[in-house]
Amino acid sequence: MPTDTLPPDTLPPATPRADARPPLADTPPPAKAPAPEPMSARAKLILLVLCAAQFIVALDFSILNVALPVLGRDLGMGQADLQWAVTAFALPSGGFLLLFGRIADLYGRRRLFLTGLALFAAASVLAALAWGPAAFLTGRALQGLGAAVIVPTGMSLLTTTFAEGPQRERALGISGTLLSTGFTIGMVLGGVLTDSLGWRSTMGVLAVAGVAVLAVAPALLTESRHPGRPRIDIPGAVTVTGGLLSLIYALSTAAEAGFGRPDVPAALALGLVLLVAFVIVESRADQPLVSLPMLRRPTVAWGNLAGLVTFATMSAVVFLLTLYLQEVLRLSAFHTGLVFGVQGLFAVLSGIVAPKLIGRIGARRTLLTGLAVQAVFTAALLSVGTAPSAVWFVTVAMTVACFGHLWAIISYGVIVTSGVPDTEQGLATGLVTSSQQIGITVGIPLLSALASGRIASLREGGAGFADATLGGIRLGLGADALVVAAVAVLSAVGLARAARRTRPDYTPSK
Repeated sequence: MPTDTLPPDTLPPATPRADARPPLADTPPPAKAPAPEPMSARAKLILLVLCAAQFIVALDFSILNVALPVLGRDLGMGQADLQWAVTAFALPSGGFLLLFGRIADLYGRRRLFLTGLALFAAASVLAALAWGPAAFLTGRALQGLGAAVIVPTGMSLLTTTFAEGPQRERALGISGTLLSTGFTIGMVLGGVLTDSLGWRSTMGVLAVAGVAVLAVAPALLTESRHPGRPRIDIPGAVTVTGGLLSLIYALSTAAEAGFGRPDVPAALALGLVLLVAFVIVESRADQPLVSLPMLRRPTVAWGNLAGLVTFATMSAVVFLLTLYLQEVLRLSAFHTGLVFGVQGLFAVLSGIVAPKLIGRIGARRTLLTGLAVQAVFTAALLSVGTAPSAVWFVTVAMTVACFGHLWAIISYGVIVTSGVPDTEQGLATGLVTSSQQIGITVGIPLLSALASGRIASLREGGAGFADATLGGIRLGLGADALVVAAVAVLSAVGLARAARRTRPDYTPSK
């Protein structure tokens, strides 16, 4: 992994201080760094298995979106109940990530990864064969629980299999690309499967894919765990899991019912209280679930903030543009999926470019460049109108914004996991994936509520449906671009300051 120092020819001569901290690992390598060793055939197969598991989970986030109306009619679920098809998965998948990431560190990442895959596949079968709403929602909740096991354990197996440096950057690049494109491909695949084979096939394909990965994973993966086998911090586990569950429930519900429903602010308040309690518990625990010094590491803090925001804002852009393409330009669900399918195809190219960019300019600069590109091209979407030809501009702007988004995803994963010992990789990757899951959950309800309020206001003022909808979408896109730009600036300052402090010639100001 390249170190976070300036190139040797730009550094003033200095004698390294005895107490200097190790440099942050996110800037360019020395000019004559040795070429990275190629991956072995076994390492490539391990990477394929781990990335396939992550891709399946990413598909599950969106594959049901266009199938919900058909599913509701088949199972007798009312419109108000359909949100639970999404929420039942989102609650456990986001709420238990940190807990299972830490359990994997202590009791075996391979064992837990295989257990999660088996649970996910079995739950997908239950959801596919569901005879009523209760069985279907139970299957979705168990899918979410399996995902909460698969994602952090898969990521920690990846980061402990591939050493820090070019190989890990390449592995994280492939994993990040598949995670992002899986969400987009899920929408296209869900529409095709629902139209041709019915909604149950969307759950069936996940079961088949899960079984396929489970069949080959045991022969490739080796066990790894924390050598000391410390105890699990039960109070910390209860408070952080309860806090995340409460926040995810509140935001998922607000996306459908709005923030005015009484249980939404109550759940938000409970979630915040539990997370504050979690910080207090962790500061006093002998063996905390989450090391507070780790959270205070600049790379962990700023990297996860950037990751949360890039996921939250891009998922919100996808939602707002889906509304724009279908409600303003009157595209069908299938053609809307094709627009995002183009974005997904080019995301693969972006994932190939990102590790090379990290090797050339460093993870920190790649992260900031990615956020800047995402912000600029999201802002460019403010110019869209009601002309049908706007679909081409949307396709191009979204594709370029997605390039920046993928650069940010891959580089923030590199930044957060750099310099973390193998014994805490499950925790580090649990934080990474928590940022991803929470970001996806937070972005849509917040910006959809903002857009919906603007649409209602314009409609009350006499604007037509298309004009009012366009006005709300523009407000949401503008807010989205501003948030990404602000976080890019804050991350640039925070990470640059941290990089200066790790230079050998750094002297703290008195």
